[in-house]
Amino acid sequence: MTPLEIVQQTSPTINEVGNRFYFDPDTMAQGKELGLDGFRFYFLGRGGVLGDVDPAVIVAAFGYFSPSVIEVMWDSAKQIMEPRAASRAYLACADRFGTTRLGGLDVLDGFNDAAEAIVASVDRSALPLFAGIAAEPLPDDPAARAYRNVCILRELRGSVHLLAIVASGVSPLVAHTIRRPGDVTSFGWETAPDISDEDRSRLDAADELTDRLLVPSIEALTDAQRNAFVAALEAIGAHVV
Repeated sequence: MTPLEIVQQTSPTINEVGNRFYFDPDTMAQGKELGLDGFRFYFLGRGGVLGDVDPAVIVAAFGYFSPSVIEVMWDSAKQIMEPRAASRAYLACADRFGTTRLGGLDVLDGFNDAAEAIVASVDRSALPLFAGIAAEPLPDDPAARAYRNVCILRELRGSVHLLAIVASGVSPLVAHTIRRPGDVTSFGWETAPDISDEDRSRLDAADELTDRLLVPSIEALTDAQRNAFVAALEAIGAHVV
């Protein structure tokens, strides 16, 4: 496969697998133990890699959510727990999820080698959420490490896609409405905006730009690493999804 084909084939699995721990019962229980409900643990845990910042910084890094929702969730959550500590607790939940779901798979070393080569090749400019999670130390356990790498790759694609959306002239709210029309109010917006054919065309262009921007990271891999990456993600997806 070409690097572009690898991006297109693996991205759906990375997206679907990388968010599975967010509201997993173990994660929810850990958040409750820390005094954080599921949504506050999500916002503070995922955004905490950026530190104790103003809510506007989290709005910029996350996209899609209403600023008013992020302000309420972020400010109330960080009164309970310091953001960096919450992020470490949140990533520990991801690591436990990986150990439970992926332990014993024989493709993990090859996947970790390829995934970490991808991450190392990426310029962090304009990708703050990816940069934040990528800067955190990786666990030693191969299964935990593999799942953490999936989470990092998910933030990579998400950050690149948000950049591509804005560059293509689509607001994150419009993009969110097109992709998740049933989740507009649940993300804090009162009403959905009107969507034009031009909006849809621009979002299609953003999708294509996202794929192209990720191609250099696959080009950084050897042929053996590319093959291991694709095969391992197929196995990882089957175990988690």
